[in-house]
Amino acid sequence: MLSSVLKAKHSPKSDRYSGLIVSSRILVVEDQELVRGFLQTALTRRGFEVETAIDGQAALEVLANESFDLILSDVKMPRIDGNELLRRVLGHYPLTPVILLTAFASIENAVEAMRSGAFDYLPKPITDLDQLEFVVRRGLSHRQLLLENQELRQKLIEGSRLDLMIGGSAAMKRVFNIISHSSTTSANVLITGATGTGKELVARAIHRHSPRESGPFIQINCAAVPETLIESELFGHKKGAFTGAFETTKGKFEAAHGGSLLLDEIGDMPLPLQTKLLRAIQERVIERVGSTDLIKVDVRVIATTQVDLEKAIADGKFRQDLFYRLNVVRIKMPTLADRREDIAMLSYHFLHRYAKAYNRNISKFSDLALNHLVNAPWPGNVRELENTIERAVVMCDRDIIGPADLLEDFTDNQTAEELSLHPYLPVETPHPEFMLESLANVEKRHILSTLSNLHYHRLKTAEALEISIRTLRNKLNQYRSEGEEFAGDAEDKEI
Repeated sequence: MLSSVLKAKHSPKSDRYSGLIVSSRILVVEDQELVRGFLQTALTRRGFEVETAIDGQAALEVLANESFDLILSDVKMPRIDGNELLRRVLGHYPLTPVILLTAFASIENAVEAMRSGAFDYLPKPITDLDQLEFVVRRGLSHRQLLLENQELRQKLIEGSRLDLMIGGSAAMKRVFNIISHSSTTSANVLITGATGTGKELVARAIHRHSPRESGPFIQINCAAVPETLIESELFGHKKGAFTGAFETTKGKFEAAHGGSLLLDEIGDMPLPLQTKLLRAIQERVIERVGSTDLIKVDVRVIATTQVDLEKAIADGKFRQDLFYRLNVVRIKMPTLADRREDIAMLSYHFLHRYAKAYNRNISKFSDLALNHLVNAPWPGNVRELENTIERAVVMCDRDIIGPADLLEDFTDNQTAEELSLHPYLPVETPHPEFMLESLANVEKRHILSTLSNLHYHRLKTAEALEISIRTLRNKLNQYRSEGEEFAGDAEDKEI
């Protein structure tokens, strides 16, 4: 009964400002009144909202009605002690980090606390308040990461909406919003954008979420069909209309009756044919080539183009009245460079797709490989990213994709070390599969991202992490043995 109450009423919350977690709620669990008051006062003065409980039992009663971002708990307490409280919190609130306090400081106790699932361990008495704040903020940052991982997983689960279009960026949210509004109507839609940005996916999403969903979705690439044949492809032809017309054939407009017709790369349509297309859209009637019979059609037209149609109109290459007929609803697709915050999500989506397709046991990217993906120019946009990930899955012989698996696909021929010198773009949700990660994995990712931020300067990295050079060297050697690759392997800077 208690567990159901805990799950129903616990709703974690956390805010960020300038990269630091602020206004976070902390529950201090301590049976000694003086220590409890000291911790509450110290943390409150440093900007946290603090509640207290006298032991583990009281803490569980508070948790049943309130939510907290972190728990700071003594180990030795009456009724329910810190270890049992930790076990119950992990069971009911797996995203809430627990930091244990104990007067019996030893390596064995610390290791046991970590193995049990504690985020960290601090010896009593607490004398260094800066260290206390540092550990608390690291715990809150860890929780934020877990929340973001969970959010990404949910987004990926729901990724099938809008035909597997993936993206949480502001640019893609605008696209989703226009799709949602336009899908419920039969208004013509013009989708513009560079090659590889997903214009066809948008067209299919509009059709599948419209009242015409049960009707056909027909498409024709206006740039791929020879000029002499495109009229017949669009409107059909009568038997004997031209050499080789051995039978009467329906065109794309008739085939799309009751549904949607995608005119891909409409900007490449020959100017003489644009007049007939305008009539078909405007009057909803067509004539087959070689015939004068009028055929009524009920078709929603969706057009795509990477051509600047306004410029084409000014140059006399595109009819202005046709443009107005097509441009009822307009969707401009962003380039991948304009939505870099989506690259990690897209990369993992393609990784899982092709790992499954090729039966490869590959589940993640190294931090440096993901950094390369986020910073690459991607002139071919999402299509180029997908091809790069597919090739990396095929060529990779480990369970993690590293920079070497990606380099051949970068068009600027940059080396791994050169690519690593790009400023690291923080990836808010680097892992699409939510899991409770070990402290070692979180620490590893934090160390490598700090190293990358500081351009692989070991001494500065050690100082920023507040660890010794020797400890950093040992950590990097361990990560290297696990398959990680990072710049500066040939010679450690200032070590």
